Amino acid sequence: NTNVLEWASEEIALPYRSPVDNKVHRYFPDFYMKVRENGGKIKKYIIEIKPMKQTMKPKRQKRQTKGYLYEVYEYAKNQAKWKAAENFCKDRMWEFKVITEKELGIK
Repeated sequence: NTNVLEWASEEIALPYRSPVDNKVHRYFPDFYMKVRENGGKIKKYIIEIKPMKQTMKPKRQKRQTKGYLYEVYEYAKNQAKWKAAENFCKDRMWEFKVITEKELGIK
């Protein structure tokens, strides 16, 4: 697409503090893009691709199975990563987006 001026895959490393172990880790978002939008405006994005299920807070379960605890930890880590990405983008007047199968038109 001629409107995509630059792009990279997992090239940006963002520090974030994990709520699971309270340590600083590095997050590599899936994509960086610089695009010419309709009307000619140039805009930069950081894009993360995730299944819709991983973007929603897990429903509380009566039994805390290993699977449920894994979902809770992953959700908490993702929220911390995405907050770091949002702050990074806000400082640069970029936009952070999480894209799921819904936005990609996959059923």
